[in-house]
Amino acid sequence: MVENRGISFFVTLCVLGAFAILSSTMSKNPVLNPFAESLDTPTALMGVVAAASTVPGIIISLPAGMLSDILGRRKVLLTSALIFASAPILYILIDSWWQLIFVRFYHGFATAIFVPVAKASIAERFPSKKGEKISTFTSATLVGRSIAPFLGGFILSVTLWNYDILYAVVGVAGAAALLTALSLPREEPIRGEGAASSDRSERATMREPPPRWSEVLRNPGILSVSVVEASTFYAYGALEFFLVGYLNDVVKLDPFLIGVISGTQLVFIPLVNPFMGRLSDRIGRRTPILAGLTLGGLILTLIPYTTSFPVLLAISVTYGLSFSMVTSSTSALVGDLSRRDLYGASMGFLATIMDVGQALGPVITGLILAVTPGYTGSFISLGAILFGSCLLFGAYRGVTRRPND
Repeated sequence: MVENRGISFFVTLCVLGAFAILSSTMSKNPVLNPFAESLDTPTALMGVVAAASTVPGIIISLPAGMLSDILGRRKVLLTSALIFASAPILYILIDSWWQLIFVRFYHGFATAIFVPVAKASIAERFPSKKGEKISTFTSATLVGRSIAPFLGGFILSVTLWNYDILYAVVGVAGAAALLTALSLPREEPIRGEGAASSDRSERATMREPPPRWSEVLRNPGILSVSVVEASTFYAYGALEFFLVGYLNDVVKLDPFLIGVISGTQLVFIPLVNPFMGRLSDRIGRRTPILAGLTLGGLILTLIPYTTSFPVLLAISVTYGLSFSMVTSSTSALVGDLSRRDLYGASMGFLATIMDVGQALGPVITGLILAVTPGYTGSFISLGAILFGSCLLFGAYRGVTRRPND
């Protein structure tokens, strides 16, 4: 019975994740760059538009994770679903670039709350299979993330760049996420794999204070993994935004083909992610992380040296696989290094640092683009960030996989 409840929650969470991330991704890829240009956004501030949605992660991910440790995951997940459903309406109402920044900021709270709390709930229920289950959940979200560029590019192509129609479809996906969230099974005290739920109930009954999040900050292993996550999403956030600009301005591709290249990097990841998660459960997290950082750094430096559609498509796929190698292990490794009653806080902290990287990526890359000719310096700088992170993580030997007892 307990196992059935856990599986039911997990399946519903995966469906919720697919709709939610479909909605949030389609609001930016490939539409955000041309939409921002249509609003006459200054070139130096294009990166700010891209980064606005990641700033809430810096503000709210850790508090949301801590709150879910105390109040339970379902209530916090419902809050994020409300934002997923309401934000798309605002895009249709705006008529200036500074309003777009505020709308992106509001929309960013949805993912900032949802992802760390969802991962904490999975780690809580499946402690011995964290890598596999978190990777499977990530694959479900990547189904939505990979469909979004294709669907968004297709809508823009057939409607001749009608942004209102596209954001209406984004709203439909957000509403579906909210309806799915409402069907999440209510949480009950769970023994065994869900022992942390009982821990919350016992704390509430005994009126004991929750664990301090400062314990997470004092864990050097979690800090090391968080740096890796930040650098990975620094590169990803910048690439997601400026690759569209490169394909549009330099390669001169049709918007549908731009969506194909943007989405292809994610197409195979839903299939690969569970395998990578199981592999990291067996051989440890360190090797996949180092290999993924190295491959990603190499592939990013190649982008500005080609305008060939097949080559760019292959680069996109390879980068997506390198991204999967890293991210399928980082969250699970943080779970390995954290106590069960700190899962929410630990995943929230990881998401916070991740969003620092994802926010800085487009901003700094945009500044590099503004002061250097072409896109070459921008893409090479992204590769350098991943190489640097790989060297730092490789030099630190304190991160080991250990069971959570």
